[in-house]
Amino acid sequence: MANFQLNRRKFIQGTGAALTLSALQHRVAVAGYAPDKTIRVGLIGAGWYGKSDLFRLIQVREVEVVAICDVDRNHLEEAGKLVSKRQVSGKVPALYADYRKMLADHRFDLVLIGTPDHWHARQAIDALAAGAHLYLQKPVSVDVLEGEAIVSAARRYNRKVQVGTQRRSTPHLIDAKERIIDSGMLGKVSHVEMCCYYHMRRNGNPPVEPVPDFLDYDMWTGPAPLRPYDGLPHGSWWRTFMEYGNGITGDMCVHMFDTVRWLLKLGWPKRVSATGGIYVQKGGKSTIADTQTAVFEYDELNCVWQHRTWGTPTDPEYPWAFIIYGDKGTLKGSVMKYEFIPVGNGDRITRDVVYEREEFPEDLEEPRIELHTAPATRQHMLNLLSAIENGHLPVADVEEGHISSASCILANLSMQLNRPLSYDPKQKVCIGDPEATALLKRPYRAPWQHPGA
Repeated sequence: MANFQLNRRKFIQGTGAALTLSALQHRVAVAGYAPDKTIRVGLIGAGWYGKSDLFRLIQVREVEVVAICDVDRNHLEEAGKLVSKRQVSGKVPALYADYRKMLADHRFDLVLIGTPDHWHARQAIDALAAGAHLYLQKPVSVDVLEGEAIVSAARRYNRKVQVGTQRRSTPHLIDAKERIIDSGMLGKVSHVEMCCYYHMRRNGNPPVEPVPDFLDYDMWTGPAPLRPYDGLPHGSWWRTFMEYGNGITGDMCVHMFDTVRWLLKLGWPKRVSATGGIYVQKGGKSTIADTQTAVFEYDELNCVWQHRTWGTPTDPEYPWAFIIYGDKGTLKGSVMKYEFIPVGNGDRITRDVVYEREEFPEDLEEPRIELHTAPATRQHMLNLLSAIENGHLPVADVEEGHISSASCILANLSMQLNRPLSYDPKQKVCIGDPEATALLKRPYRAPWQHPGA
């Protein structure tokens, strides 16, 4: 194991929480390797989740965050100050409003992208072309051909891309895979249900107002349609518009479907179909579906997705979850726990989420942190670093992230067209459906150029 040198100042400095050198060395030893050099990191998108991902990286590896980009000056300055308190050097990163200038001014080993979905493809490909490995939030794209272009770029530039589908690095779900699925305890699996019943669809009719001077709204919009400004798009407001993403299917189904694909070793679905729309919450500006059912078909297996942003969940203990049915048992899983229920006699097996509060007490002081997700994100970061240093693909490689993202996009297109779709990833077409094929690529707002074919 290579020598791992840090200075003696505290590695993490937060509000009342500190991580010492010995603690960090212990964490690196547990991970099974130590770094040979300090990794130069950039962050594009310094809002809530962009910072959260970056802080998880800082917790497990000595990095130098050399630059941060955000179109909101308030976000940007706050992120710079917080990072300076957490990284070993104590330096405030260089701050940028345009990610292209940031990529031109610095050489990065790793770039984290935490911007809204409509920016993922363009920024990811530009960062790959600049020589960086990536941690890219999900979904990887807002259209199918963007995703194809990212995969192509990652392979062309020989860079590693870890997608933020961190259920693949969630301790209790890894246990479920090894103990329940890989051992054959489910038997033959021929049906999967996935769901999200969170009331997470923002709606309303806020008035159009002047753009504040701290926000570059034109740059925030980028290649997406330019909507009249009706308040800060941050948080969940932008997610309520199909102009910027793919609705709750693209936001929440992508996690559960990706988890099921990982657990069951599934590739592209043979066919995707969906129905739904705005059935209940009709009063506001939101353009995403409040109700949707999608079916991802495989040989002798259907994976069925259901979301409602109204009413009550089918099972209050599993409001966002997957249920895998086998002829020998059933596996229920969520971000909080899993439960195996055998057919006939036998004991139930359960395991709860891992929090790591004692090992990472600074988590308890971080505003808005998802405590149940932090251990998975840390493991996801370690897996990406191992992939970079040892030459293997990360557990949530960009191709896997693309399949999960594109399948959810196809579900939305199926709902729009009211017919099933079969996608051919080699030809990059919807088989026998020119109209659907034309929708695999969204138009970009000038002067931005779509990276897809």
